[in-house]
Amino acid sequence: MASMLRPLLTIFLITFIISLISVLKVEAAASIIFYNKCPHPVWPGIQPGAGKPILARGGFKLAPNKAQSLQLPPLWSGRFWGRHGCAFDTTGRGKCATGDCGGAIFCNGIGGTPPATLAEFTFGNDQDFYDVSLVDGYNLPIAITPIKGSGKCSYAGCVSDLNLMCPVGLQVRSRDMKRVVACKSACSAFNSPRFCCTGSYGSPQACKPTAYSRIFKTACPKAYSYAYDDPTSISTCTRANYLITFCPHHP
Repeated sequence: MASMLRPLLTIFLITFIISLISVLKVEAAASIIFYNKCPHPVWPGIQPGAGKPILARGGFKLAPNKAQSLQLPPLWSGRFWGRHGCAFDTTGRGKCATGDCGGAIFCNGIGGTPPATLAEFTFGNDQDFYDVSLVDGYNLPIAITPIKGSGKCSYAGCVSDLNLMCPVGLQVRSRDMKRVVACKSACSAFNSPRFCCTGSYGSPQACKPTAYSRIFKTACPKAYSYAYDDPTSISTCTRANYLITFCPHHP
């Protein structure tokens, strides 16, 4: 009975947080709710954009079926991602199997080591821009759901398990080599201008989808699959709060 009540209590908690945020919402600021539906802990990482403040020291632990909210300052920009397979000592030092940020529980402005699925945001006075990006590869399913707000306010995310379909050349395997724990981008795997959209390929006209990016796009049509995948990947909303869910389709 207790195991059946836990998901219901979590849903109640998220609903309560959303209601509270709606009441307390400050103009031109936003809140993010992180919800972990994975069957294992996730350590969300936070990296601010240039000149923006570091939030929550850059990371924290989120147990399965738990939610945590974070208030953002006005006009903040940055990215969030999920680390998993982490172990830290009492000083906060350690390592994660994927998404590690300098071997510390608090990323303090350091980005996650690719491959990692990214939730990217730029908050404005009149409009927010957000997306889920696989440009740095994939490690966990992520969904972004706007809460209230006005405008198109569409869902963004990658909910498919790309680790199950990751091509051999892109696979990152567990220490015992039995499982694929992440999927590299073709840029990270091959360091080629064609895959990285650099050099003579550094424009939307020259850099086109590849066989690798098409695998990502087919599985996750609402996520960035390569650097110039803008038209089908960027979402916008005005004066909203946002729910970021890890493993959104997990029961």
